[in-house]
Amino acid sequence: MFEEIQGLPVHVLVVHAVVLFVPLLAVLAVAYVGLPRWRHRLDWAVAILAVAAPLTAFVAIQSGEAFTDALVARGFQGPLLDQIFEHSRYGDILFRIVVPLGIVAILLLVATSGHPRVPRLPALVTPVLAVAVVALSIAALVYVYLTGHSGAQAVWGTTL
Repeated sequence: MFEEIQGLPVHVLVVHAVVLFVPLLAVLAVAYVGLPRWRHRLDWAVAILAVAAPLTAFVAIQSGEAFTDALVARGFQGPLLDQIFEHSRYGDILFRIVVPLGIVAILLLVATSGHPRVPRLPALVTPVLAVAVVALSIAALVYVYLTGHSGAQAVWGTTL
């Protein structure tokens, strides 16, 4: 399932979704925190991205593992494989950041929704969720960069 689409590795295709959705989630979630007047315009985008970003990161990890297994089976070894493993470690950390970011963003959406079914929460809940969203967003942006850069170095580092 995570190996190929029409002869191309799934990983090569899905990483572009991760590079798009994770930074979008981070930026829009921080905007949701910092621009309360715009919340009604950002809420659906943040909610969709809070699900899509972790999902695409999961698919990227699974397809990356399948891609690595295929490369090892073909005899790849040495420094290139070390770069791939470094890229994989960054990707794993990114996933461990994006999942909580998605969860905390959804919790913040619910806490600030004003919906009558949402019970009255302690005053400290919203600021704590807001700080968590900002911190996780910064970490996600850093690890998107590190993961993408290490992957690009593995693929293109010696080409030019």
